Amino acid sequence: MNKIILKISLVALFCIGYKSSSAQPFQPTSIPDRIILTWSADPATTQSVTWRTDSTVNQAYGQVLVESSSPKLEKPESSEFTATTSVLKGKEYASAHYHSITFTGLQPDKVYTYRVGDGKNWSEWFQFKTAPAQDKPFSFIYLGDAQNDIRSKWSRVIRRAFATHGDASFIVHAGDLINRSNNDNEWGEWHFGGGFINGMIPSIPSSGNHEYFRDEEKTLTLDPHWRAQYTLPENGPDGLKESVYYVDYANVRIISLNSQMIVLDSNSLKIQAKWLEDVLKNNPKKWTMITYHHPIYSTAKGRDNKEFRAAFKPLFDKYHVDLLMQGHDHTYSRGQNLPTGTSGKVGGPMYVVSVAGPKMYKIDVEPKWMDVFAEDTQLFQIISVNGDELNYTAYKASGEVFDSFKLVKKLKNKAAVFTDTRAKNSLKKTK
Repeated sequence: MNKIILKISLVALFCIGYKSSSAQPFQPTSIPDRIILTWSADPATTQSVTWRTDSTVNQAYGQVLVESSSPKLEKPESSEFTATTSVLKGKEYASAHYHSITFTGLQPDKVYTYRVGDGKNWSEWFQFKTAPAQDKPFSFIYLGDAQNDIRSKWSRVIRRAFATHGDASFIVHAGDLINRSNNDNEWGEWHFGGGFINGMIPSIPSSGNHEYFRDEEKTLTLDPHWRAQYTLPENGPDGLKESVYYVDYANVRIISLNSQMIVLDSNSLKIQAKWLEDVLKNNPKKWTMITYHHPIYSTAKGRDNKEFRAAFKPLFDKYHVDLLMQGHDHTYSRGQNLPTGTSGKVGGPMYVVSVAGPKMYKIDVEPKWMDVFAEDTQLFQIISVNGDELNYTAYKASGEVFDSFKLVKKLKNKAAVFTDTRAKNSLKKTK
């Protein structure tokens, strides 16, 4: 009898342990977590960092200094900044405190080391590198939707991207970073997946439809985690700041649009289109890239964002936008849409749709704009800019090269010349 009771108890304990380990709560503590770099000002002379603690931490700090490889990192060698603290009430726990700092007065093209904490409980020391003051070769990572099974299946993709190019200058996230808006555990999975990468390589995130919910008044509302955990430029239109913005890095202007508001709110469509034209018209940079969630040209069956395309494609064409980084359709595709309706080795914006997470859709093989496409494949992209050349490579989660191309541009106001250098193992359109 005792043996039977013991056996039942062990099974019960196993089941309880298994259940708790598969539903990690991601509770805040007094130790800094969810440390993430973004930009809110000039990437050459500033660096913003945001992190989370529990509500017992009311005052927080950041320390930063030029990396000298010496272990003498604490004061007085480092400069100390006082954080701004905000409160975020969650469904999973009473509240958490989010702290943010923008390190200022930095030197361009330098490696810095920093840590954050409350004066007693500190994070580890992280490194970051400021942007160059002038045109200089650099690369960055572009990721499509994470969304589902983030901790389990998306994490390996961002980590493989880091392993492939650990010196990336930043990471572009094209929306749907999570699946259920205002769910702290899912944001916990997203930060868990990125881990220390988020604290070393700045993120440029765009919001997707899954970052939105309807409040009690049925108003479309951006997840409050967004502004709490990201410190982003406030150069966007009123009412959309930190979800619509741009960053200038070396010879590139990267613009983030809020396509969820574009496709669901006609007034927001007009506001963002007007703002975008001003940003494109007054753009001093040679290369222009835009990231947003809903594709201008859809790849999945039954999807078509006509109003978005009608309002924004003329701007992309007029101002010679070079690369559009999109998500939402849970497939891979890339190509150009030209007046003839097909792609080719001529100038024109390059449209890319990609997916980093495990949720997959079927491709619609009818649209003529796609040169390369794939289903059921998790990918990440490395984009390198060197003067007049832009090199793009899409990798499978395994690290295998799937697709690549090169754009060449001699003058800022001329569309790029398209040179297709796709890998032999890419899937070419056959229908």
